[in-house]
Amino acid sequence: MGKIALLLAVVLVLSAVGLATLVSLVLGRAGMIAAGAWTTGLAAAAAVIVAFLVLAFLAMMRRVGLPMGDVALAADRVAAGDFSARVAERGPPFLRAVGRAFNSMTTRLQEQDRQRRDLMADVAHELRTPLAVVQGRIEGLLDGVYPRDDARLAEVLEETRLLARLVEDLGTLAHSERGTLGLRKEPTDLAVLFGDAVRSLASEAAARGVTVQVGDSADLPLVDVDPLRIREVVTNVVANAIRHSDGGATVSIAAARRADRIVVRVRDTGPGIPADELPRIFDRFHKGKRSHGSGLGLPIARNLVAAHGGEIAVESEVGRGTTVTFTLPAPAP
Repeated sequence: MGKIALLLAVVLVLSAVGLATLVSLVLGRAGMIAAGAWTTGLAAAAAVIVAFLVLAFLAMMRRVGLPMGDVALAADRVAAGDFSARVAERGPPFLRAVGRAFNSMTTRLQEQDRQRRDLMADVAHELRTPLAVVQGRIEGLLDGVYPRDDARLAEVLEETRLLARLVEDLGTLAHSERGTLGLRKEPTDLAVLFGDAVRSLASEAAARGVTVQVGDSADLPLVDVDPLRIREVVTNVVANAIRHSDGGATVSIAAARRADRIVVRVRDTGPGIPADELPRIFDRFHKGKRSHGSGLGLPIARNLVAAHGGEIAVESEVGRGTTVTFTLPAPAP
C-alpha cells in the first residue's frame, strides 16, 4: 500500500508539472503573458496544481486507502487465528459493504470456533465418565475387590455398550450436520414403525411406571422415508419423554395427515420444561436437571427430520407436560 501511494504521488506531481508547462507555453505563444513572466507563471501554476492534486490524493487515500488498510490488517489477524478481529465500517458505500461482510464472516468464524471447542470439551467429558467406570470395575476385578462373576462382567459390558452408543451417536450427528448422511428411503407404514419403537422401550417404560400409548395411524398412507432413521427419531423422542416422566405418567404418540405433510406428535404428562431451557434443548450435549442421557437424542432427531425435508418443534409448560411435533413429506394423493 505504501509503495503504491508513493508511486501515485510521483505520477501526480509529474502530471501537474507537465500540465502547468503546457498551459504556460500555450499562453506565452498566444502573447497572453510576457516572456519574462513565463518562468514565474509556470512555477505558480505548477505549485497550485500540485497542491490541489496532493490534497485530492490525500483525501482519496483517507477515504479509500485507510479502510482497505484496516481490512488487510484484520485479515492478517484472522489468518493467525484471532477471530475477534473487526473493522470499522467506513469509507465509500462499496468499502462499507466490504467491512460489513468481513465482520459478518469473522463473527461466524468466532462462533464456529467456540462451538468446536465446546464440542471437544463435551465429548471428552461424556467419554471420561463411562471410561472411568469401566476402568474402576476392571481394576476392582483384578485386585479382588469384586468377585469375578458374570454379574460384574455384565456391568462392565453394559458400560462398553454405552460407550459404543455414544460414539455411534456422535458419528450420526456429524454426518447429518455435514449433509453426508445417506438415506435409504422406501415406502414405510408409520403405524408399524411406531409399534416397533414403542416395544423396544417397553421394559424401560415399565420400570419407570410410565404408560405408552400409540394412536390409531392405520389410515395413513405409506410414507417414503428411511425407516431405520425415522425409527431412531421416534425412539429418541419417546425415550426422552419416558425418562422425564414420573411414575403414573402417560406418553402418547399419534400421527395425522395435514395437506402435504404427515404430522407426528409425542405428548407426555411429565413435569414440563422451563421456558429458559426450551431454546437450548436441540443443542448438542444439553441436559436438563432430570436428564441422564448423553444430550444427543434431540439434536440427532432434529437433523434426521431435516434430512427428510421435515421440521421438528417442542412445546412445553411446567407442570403440564411436553409435546414434540415433527413433520414428514406426505405422498401425493
